[in-house]
Amino acid sequence: MATTPGILTDWPWKHLGNFKYMLLAPWVANSLYEFSTKGEDRDLSSFVLFPLFLWRIIHSQFWISLSRYRTVKGNNRIVDKGLEFEQVDRERNWDDQILFSAIVYYIANRSLEGGRHLPLFRLDGVIIVALMHAGPVEFLYYWFHRALHHHYLYSRYHSHHHTSIVTEPISSVIHPFAEIVAYFILFSIPQLTSLYTGTLSQASVFLYITYIDFMNNLGHCNFELVPKWLFSVLPPLKYLMYTPSFHALHHTQFRTNYSLFMPFYDYIYGTMDKSSDTLYETSLKRQEESPDVVHLTHLTTPESVYHLRFGLASIASRPLASKWYLWLMSPITFLSMILTWIYGKTFVVERNRFKELKMQSWAIPRYTIHYFFKWQREAINNLIQEAVLDADYKGIKVLSLGLQNQGEELNANGELFIQKYPKLKVKLVDGSSLAVAVVLNSIPQGTTQVLFRGKLTKVAYAIAFSLCHRGIQIAASREDEYEKLKIALPTKYKNNLSFSKSCNQKIWVVGEGLTRNDQLKALKATIFIPSSQFPAKKFRKNCFYLDPPALVAPSSLENLHSCENWLPRRVMSAWRVAGIVHALEGWNVHELGDSMFDIDKIWSATLHHGFRPVQIPVSI
Repeated sequence: MATTPGILTDWPWKHLGNFKYMLLAPWVANSLYEFSTKGEDRDLSSFVLFPLFLWRIIHSQFWISLSRYRTVKGNNRIVDKGLEFEQVDRERNWDDQILFSAIVYYIANRSLEGGRHLPLFRLDGVIIVALMHAGPVEFLYYWFHRALHHHYLYSRYHSHHHTSIVTEPISSVIHPFAEIVAYFILFSIPQLTSLYTGTLSQASVFLYITYIDFMNNLGHCNFELVPKWLFSVLPPLKYLMYTPSFHALHHTQFRTNYSLFMPFYDYIYGTMDKSSDTLYETSLKRQEESPDVVHLTHLTTPESVYHLRFGLASIASRPLASKWYLWLMSPITFLSMILTWIYGKTFVVERNRFKELKMQSWAIPRYTIHYFFKWQREAINNLIQEAVLDADYKGIKVLSLGLQNQGEELNANGELFIQKYPKLKVKLVDGSSLAVAVVLNSIPQGTTQVLFRGKLTKVAYAIAFSLCHRGIQIAASREDEYEKLKIALPTKYKNNLSFSKSCNQKIWVVGEGLTRNDQLKALKATIFIPSSQFPAKKFRKNCFYLDPPALVAPSSLENLHSCENWLPRRVMSAWRVAGIVHALEGWNVHELGDSMFDIDKIWSATLHHGFRPVQIPVSI
């Protein structure tokens, strides 16, 4: 939102939410009807408007994904600052301008003389559009843009766009409604000129709109990709085509580089930033970033590919949940599963910075379901091993194992890699000690009894031991789990363990395998506290379900603008935080296999560095 919003700031359909697309439905339906019923008199130029609308969305999404993937790797990145949830939310409705232009094009197709039955291609029309853009459009935009930076218009309109210091491709179209209307009128000059000279074609419309989208996305992508040889081979191109670094300076310096896509007016009127060439060359030479800490995770559900940071930004910025409209994208989802399987390499999904620590999250190209197949274990361990050796080669300090990458059946909680490579310099952390600490501090004070249900893991056993040490009674509702706990607990704590079929404890520590029937046995207002990295399925509305062990990140932790799986915003899993704390503290030890770090020590260090427990609902 602008500093002091002016009139026509909000879009007319703001309160419709996703139902705004229904505004387009009558136009599309009418176009399809006419095309299918009018025979030889059908209007192809009207029919292709909807595919053009879809193409613009796909084109923009491609740039979003490419930009986020490239900036997380670091090579050729221009601006180092991170994004935050506030910017993601502000830029969520980037498709508004596409919807607006689609409606206007449908109206123009039906109301303007010569707007229907456009020829497929006319070269003279393409040339006219190109010349009108290079001349009037670029000139008028330059001075209009400078006017927008006058304090009166800037505070009411253009400051909304400049709130994004670090830009993404979609930042290019984040403007108040009135400003978008002004831009649309400006960009209509070449097409209207061609229309009224009788030279407009479908190709002219498609190519010009695609050119505008391409250049807008290019200029805001925050990584330099225009090769230097291009300007060496064609020197005049320097004045006819801007670069991402050229426009990035406009967003950081504000009073330079005003041009639309062709910088020659900045050269003519002396507003070109003097550091443009230097930043361009520096960005081109920038190498891929090497982090200090890596969190190694994997894909979960098939739809989780859209939840990746470089997937769908609006989905990634919210906790992972099943959406009905994602079922419509099943073919794309299936294709992505095949591609990840074929690609077969660990990839970078996120980068963060905290204090002097550079952090990244890497993902194994496998889904949760793969970890349940014995025949997949060797392949998965090989992928994890490659990531570990790559981290060691790059001089990374700590690598934490997330989700199923540290399974006991898979690799003995990560101990397999230490046995194979005892001289590893990178420290491997399974984060179990911090996970235990989070669960222990989630149990309400005054609790005297805790029920254990679900798969018993290294974390679950450590929680049981700590609770017994505190004098709390623990119980198991299944005989096999009771026997396992009985064997694992020291003799002095045997009296703290009991077998309970009644399930009348109000605090449950649950792992994988918790069923609907188990939950139906629980008393009203029972608190389910997960000890695993996966949340429990919720079958009871009169009980409380806590998130898997996690902590709220400090406000100084940068570039945290996507949710970690099903966790809330700015909340990080305990396993991920453990790796960060190990690096901050400089602990030169592994935490794998049966070994566990000092629980009180890591909890104290975690709080010291600004991480905080997730707030438990007051009603509990």
